[in-house]
Amino acid sequence: MTEVTGEQYVQVSTTTDSADRAAELVSSAVAARVAACGQVVGPITSTYWWQGAQETAEEWLILFKTPADRAAALQQHILAGHGYDVPEIIHTPIIGGNPAYLAWLTAETRFAQG
Repeated sequence: MTEVTGEQYVQVSTTTDSADRAAELVSSAVAARVAACGQVVGPITSTYWWQGAQETAEEWLILFKTPADRAAALQQHILAGHGYDVPEIIHTPIIGGNPAYLAWLTAETRFAQG
């Protein structure tokens, strides 16, 4: 594993209630350049407490990759387009990886010059 030097990177995860909503969140985040990419995994089964009751629901997991300096903007983007009252949004540091891939994350989250 290659150690990251300089700029830091994060994987931001969230879940949502449908494949269509997940696809919309990924597409809009990439189009807005707050994430270089996003993968949709699912369906998955989630069990959790909500409003005093234990719930089980089918969900789709989204894994976004972005430089740490774009994570706050990505979180705001997710919150604006999410259907849940309290969506899961977790930032996990990426501590290493393919240097070319990490450079690509940076390049794809910057607006084109010109």
